[in-house]
Order: sequence, then structure tokens, then C-alpha cells
Amino acid sequence: MIANNINIKTVKPIKSDIYIYIDMSRLQAEEETQKAFGWAARDSSGILSPFHFTRRVNGDNDITIKILYCGICHSDLHIARNDFGISIYPVVPGHEIVGVVTQVGKKVDRFKVGDKAGVGCLIGSCGKCENCQNDMESYCSKTVYTYTIFYDGGDKNYGGYSDVYVVNEHFAIRFPDNLSLGGGAPLLCAGITVFSPMKYFGLDKAGMHLGVVGLGGLGHLAVKFAKAFGMKVTVISTSPSKQHEAIEQLKADSFIVSHDMKQMEAATGTMNGIIDTVAAVHPLKPLLDLLKTNGKLILVGAQSLEKPLEVPAMPLYGRKLVSGSMAGGVKETQEMIDFAAEHNIEANVEVIPMDYVNKAMDRLAKGAVRYRFVIDIANTL
Repeated sequence: MIANNINIKTVKPIKSDIYIYIDMSRLQAEEETQKAFGWAARDSSGILSPFHFTRRVNGDNDITIKILYCGICHSDLHIARNDFGISIYPVVPGHEIVGVVTQVGKKVDRFKVGDKAGVGCLIGSCGKCENCQNDMESYCSKTVYTYTIFYDGGDKNYGGYSDVYVVNEHFAIRFPDNLSLGGGAPLLCAGITVFSPMKYFGLDKAGMHLGVVGLGGLGHLAVKFAKAFGMKVTVISTSPSKQHEAIEQLKADSFIVSHDMKQMEAATGTMNGIIDTVAAVHPLKPLLDLLKTNGKLILVGAQSLEKPLEVPAMPLYGRKLVSGSMAGGVKETQEMIDFAAEHNIEANVEVIPMDYVNKAMDRLAKGAVRYRFVIDIANTL
């Protein structure tokens, strides 16, 4: 019996009693996809292993990227291990993708074969709403993420821990020749996550004093961008052991141990703004006390849904602001990449082979990386 909903073509018989039936819908589906290979997590253990899947073929407005490097973001760890309770398996993580363009659609005008290109956190949006019209696609209610984080009824997307990626050219980022692909990959998430609020909230002016809470993947890039803007930078950390690297390596101007009350009190009312990169629950009042009048505390760490932060009201009456921010839109991400190339800003990375990814995830969970893992896809996948 042949199902009624299958598109069947009957081919002229080879012999009088033999017919060949071809499932045309299946052939069409195969023609519209291409084979891909990566590493995926199948359950909340988060353990990744080799995984074969398909991507769409290159469309008129698409470019196809041969992936050379992919950064490991902390959100990759959260989604692979279902820390937020929303993961849909299998998950191929990765939204810090860089590589070389191997194919362009006939309507593509921003890229050509051989160009260096990147893909960050998002690959689609409605294109019509106010946010999209203002180049803030990351705030669109219909944002399509680079890999599926939770099911929204659409097609499932697989991320950059893989060999190839197909993306609409609008959501691809041009990579300057003088920017290292390995060191530049984390900029597509970590970099834009700190750059965007610094620009939006005016925390990018020479002579301003910026505090950076947490010296990890996000924090170390916040320090680098702030110094490039000509700002005075103070790193605020729970780990005294990070003082040397903050000041000697990253060129921060000062360092405060957040549980040292004398150090915190000495810095009261001295900062124009603070970029808070910490995801764990932590008190905000001591940070608000560091701000000047009109100061801004910007939260960019991925906070737990089950343990929300408490915001005390009284310090806000000093005309202080607490806000959050996500990664910027495509236009701003390109601006950030160009700025980084101009000022020689790259992430401090540890490049790893693909088969080390599970050990890297365990180390990331313990904070045992300085400061970002990047997978060498091209040579080790």
C-alpha cells in the first residue's frame, strides 16, 4: 500500500508486470538539503559525540561557510546540560562561528567565495518590527537563534560545532583580514555582549571610570574594549589571584576584591558605570554604592530563572540605574568587529581539538579557562 500523501511518479515499466515507483517528495527534500557533520549532546548529561545531520542547500540570499573555528560560550554549556530546563535534543551548540565562504547565492552582494565570514548568536528575525527596523534584531520577538535553544514551532537549527553553516547574508559578519579567526571568534558573542551596552549607555567615553565585575570570557573583553575607548578601568572580583592578570596582562587601572569591605568603601561613588558579567546570584547593593550620581549598573551575565537577583530600591534614589542587555544586532556586531580589528582586540583563547570538547565543558563549568575555549574545527573535526 502506498500512502495517499506521498507524491508518487510512476515510471514506464521495464517489463509488463514491473513498475518503478519514485517518491518525488522525498527526492525533492533530499535535493533541498546537504549533508553535515558535527558533535551533539543527546541528553542532559551534556556529553557531546559525533552526529550526522542535514542543512538546507544554499539559497539565493544565502552564503555557505566552511567552518574553521567555533568558540565555546558558557550558554553552550547551559543548553547542552539543560540547566534552564528548555533544551531540545539533539543539540549541536556553537554561535561563535568563523570560517571561509564557499558558496554564495545569486542575490548575494556582500560576500564572495573566499571571503572570511562569521556568524554570531542569531540567524533570523521578522525584519518588520520596530526593533528590526532599528537594527536591533536580537530584541525581535521572532529572533531565530543560531542553534535551537527551545522549540518555537519552527525548523530545528544546529550550531557551529560542525563542518558547514548556511546563513542568510544579512546575518553574516565580514571578518577583516587582520583579525585572527581563532581569537576573533568569541567576539561574536562575548565581545558584542559587552560592547553593545557600553555604546548604548554611553559608557565609551575617554576619561570615564568603568567597573567590570567578573574576569572571565565576557569580563576580560569588557576590559579590552574599555581601555581602547580610553577609559579608566577597575576590575571587581571575588578572586584575589586574578589581580596580576587584570593589571599586568589586561592593563586594568585598579583591582578590587569584592569581599574586602575596606577596598569597596574606598571606591564608593567613583564609577560612571559597571558592566556586571557574573551569572551567579550576588548582592547588587555593594555595586550600586560604587556608582556616581547618574551611574549605571548593566547586567549581562546569564542569570538563573529560578534564583532571580534582588534589586534594592534605596540606592536607586541616588539617580542610579540598573539595566540588562543582550548581544547587539547585526549592524552593531559588524561595527564591533571592525573596531576590534582596528584596535587589535582579540579574546584570550585556548584552542582545542574537537575530541577535547567534553573535557573543555567540564573545565568551563569550574571556571578553569583563561578566558575562552575555541575549537579548531578545520583541523580536528
